[in-house]
Amino acid sequence: MTDTAYALEVRGITKTFPGVRALDEVNLRLKPGEVHALLGENGAGKSTLIKIITGIQPPDSGLLLVNGAEQSFRSAHEATRAGIGVVHQERNVITDFTVAENIVLGNTPVRGGRVQWREVREGAKRVLDLLDFPIDPATPTSLLSPAQTQLVEIARGLYTESAVLLLDEPTASISETESKLLFDVVHRLSAQGRAILFVSHKLEEVFAHCDTVTVFRDGRSVAESEPLSNYSKDTVVDLLVGRTLAKLEVPDRSPSELGTPALELREVSTLGGHRDVSFAVHPGQIVGMYGLVGAGRSELAKAVLGLDRITEGEVRVNGAIAQIRSVGDALARYGIGYVTEDRKAEGLFLDQTVARNLTVTVLKRLSNAFGFVRERAAKATADEYIASLDVKVSNRDQLVGQLSGGNQQKVSLGKWLAANTDILIIDEPTVGIDVRTKGAFYKLIWELAEQGKAVLVISSDLAEMVTLVDRIVVMQDFEVTGSVANTHDYDEMSKSVIRLIHEERIDVVEG
Repeated sequence: MTDTAYALEVRGITKTFPGVRALDEVNLRLKPGEVHALLGENGAGKSTLIKIITGIQPPDSGLLLVNGAEQSFRSAHEATRAGIGVVHQERNVITDFTVAENIVLGNTPVRGGRVQWREVREGAKRVLDLLDFPIDPATPTSLLSPAQTQLVEIARGLYTESAVLLLDEPTASISETESKLLFDVVHRLSAQGRAILFVSHKLEEVFAHCDTVTVFRDGRSVAESEPLSNYSKDTVVDLLVGRTLAKLEVPDRSPSELGTPALELREVSTLGGHRDVSFAVHPGQIVGMYGLVGAGRSELAKAVLGLDRITEGEVRVNGAIAQIRSVGDALARYGIGYVTEDRKAEGLFLDQTVARNLTVTVLKRLSNAFGFVRERAAKATADEYIASLDVKVSNRDQLVGQLSGGNQQKVSLGKWLAANTDILIIDEPTVGIDVRTKGAFYKLIWELAEQGKAVLVISSDLAEMVTLVDRIVVMQDFEVTGSVANTHDYDEMSKSVIRLIHEERIDVVEG
């Protein structure tokens, strides 16, 4: 096969950062009309390779070929002009711009020095329609939820009609329904001869939609452009982590729903648009909140934490009406922790060290009588959570902004685990998290529940819900449409949840 048979080829790419060899002579070959999975644990080098392919970072050595021609991109714009589109794992939008302006960003149609606004609107609407995303292109991006913002990122990647499309965790924070729409588009594009590189930690999606696979482990390619049909899920996991992992055992849990709830909402309405929302989370219980993009789940959590105004109804903590004014107030007065979905903007101090981020919620506990932080205790706390969450860092003093997205998510969760909260609200807990650490997170959340903590999990991953939680509360259009006790049978639960979203509103469905 000649070089020109490949839409994209990577040969022996190496990239080193201070203290870390991110890529070590990796190879990848992508054919036209192919959906190619790129897999690897957090820190394996996947996102680094995508940044090299798209001109954001230069390689130290190796070759990059597009349609057989060697390329050395110095900017993302050069990569785009060469026919490479990308949807990055991290959301990169300009919040002061509209949806349409963000979609055409970098490729704005201009003639005679004037922006062609009609073309901007029509082009944006074209790709939004492809994704069945019913939003006015003139909407300011600042008004969107994180999941809606992710759909705008995907729309931007589709706008350029690139010959090669790189999708870096595109379904990490969108629901199963939105994911299906995306994959419908992916298969249409591949049928037209486009080459698709799909990065994901969700092996169910990979095996359902991809043709070939490359696997990275510790910066090396341990499987290179192989037919996916040659592998089972177990053998892929073995390649990812270097050993076969036992199937995750879901504990036999039956937490009581009797007695006083740890957290309860009674007919809550908010300034943001929620209406008559009621549900409860008992001590030792894990409740999941599921819904489509724009259902109002994250917005509800923020209202509970004082970030939006509750106009009617009550929030109760351990039976008493709670007056929560801020996230800090929620932690200090009511023992509530909150792992935000948007770790970069809200969950972490990217210019601070891993140690400082992990201990920020417990600085008072780690301080002496004079208010000075006991450094030895702070370092020990940081080291404990770096080890227990398997955060890949050069040392505890590495800046969080230098970590991979998945490792940033681990730190975002770790700071609340260090705070030893009684109630934990976790928004999209395993976005960008690899298969091994995802299992470790689930076990950790189960252990927290066994300790008597009340856990509310917001997730767009229905398989995660079915694995992890005791009861699923379904939201649609800023209302709770019902709840269902989890039987851990995926087919049964998906039917019940989909019915609650699309067909009828009921109060409770017993599992």
